[in-house]
Amino acid sequence: MILFLILSILDFRFGIFGFICMGAPMYHALRGRGKIHCSKYCPRGSLLGLFLKKISLNNALPRFMLTKKFKNGLLIFMLSVFSFAMYHTDGVPIRIAFAMFRFMSTSLIVGILMGVTFKPRSWCAVCPMGHGTVLIDQQMNKRPKVVFNTK
Repeated sequence: MILFLILSILDFRFGIFGFICMGAPMYHALRGRGKIHCSKYCPRGSLLGLFLKKISLNNALPRFMLTKKFKNGLLIFMLSVFSFAMYHTDGVPIRIAFAMFRFMSTSLIVGILMGVTFKPRSWCAVCPMGHGTVLIDQQMNKRPKVVFNTK
């Protein structure tokens, strides 16, 4: 995450790598691995957990933030903001990369503010990508399993 930020500040074209950060959780969810990305691979969660331990106030998140309604609302809001930003890039690669960098940086700043005010990885509890993986995982588990006759 730090490397992504530094490279993206030096050259906005590196912002395009933010798509990996957004796509990896979906990839794992579609492969039936649930939220493994959140607990093992997420660079934002690792950064927040590592650097905010000593300065966090360690307050619990308000209950309303843990509700499905809030998480769905945040997911819809973030997808809307992202879609709006992508629409206004007119398909120009440098604009796409800058919009991605801005989106990733803004969510990191929100995560840092939440991590200082509440527990270090509070963002992880409401993260739209994590919530999206849960929704994908739930839908994948509802689908009937296809069994092929091997005889």
